[in-house]
Amino acid sequence: MEIKVKSQPSQERLNELGVSKWDIWTKEVSKFPWTYDTQETCYFLEGDVFVTPEGGQPVQMGKGDLVTFPAGMSCTWEIRSDVKKHYCFD
Repeated sequence: MEIKVKSQPSQERLNELGVSKWDIWTKEVSKFPWTYDTQETCYFLEGDVFVTPEGGQPVQMGKGDLVTFPAGMSCTWEIRSDVKKHYCFD
């Protein structure tokens, strides 16, 4: 299971996905476990985060990144600066 990170996607791509219409999630600096029941795609407006899949290596993401988390993945989120992101469950 792989976390896919696309840094600085084009505005055209974001418009294509309808990112501006997605809900927004915010979270303060923290560390917590999470499991994805369904695939999530998100676009970070703010923040600096390390997400470590169970048994895998940490993946860094943050402001300007378009990220896809696969369904069924368990991981640990470590938020190093407050997060604000658009998100969509597929």
